[in-house]
Amino acid sequence: MIDKTPSSFEYSLLLFPSALELTIKRMENMNKLIIDAVNKEIFLMIIGSDYIYNISHENSKTNYEKLMILINDFLNSKNLDLTDISSLYVNKGPGSFAGIRNSLSTVKAIHLVKKIDYYCYSFEDFKLKDKIKHENIPNLCDKFKVKKNLIKPIYLS
Repeated sequence: MIDKTPSSFEYSLLLFPSALELTIKRMENMNKLIIDAVNKEIFLMIIGSDYIYNISHENSKTNYEKLMILINDFLNSKNLDLTDISSLYVNKGPGSFAGIRNSLSTVKAIHLVKKIDYYCYSFEDFKLKDKIKHENIPNLCDKFKVKKNLIKPIYLS
């Protein structure tokens, strides 16, 4: 009778490819999602290694209430989902109270469920704030050391 119980060495070999696969998948998963709902429009942008997609929606109470649906629809239109996002960037203001509150709540919920890190930025965090493009936000957050997973909204008075 042949013993078909794998040795501990074989278990290691069985586990290693899945860990390697997970690491490779995380490296491929370098899409960044920018959410900016503090101004006249709700603006969403996906930044990948070789592409940038964006979309905007009317800034309205209806759209605030369905922000997560807008995000999912945008991701789905690009054949992506939340598991393809490595980090989130959300504008913390100054701006619309409702826009800030809803976008921060949505990002916090995504973080809690999917464990995706987020960065709360303000254009006031960066020098030359009038010349900043959304696609530069991730690099600027690194440059100006914007802390991740920290929410400090800036509401207009």
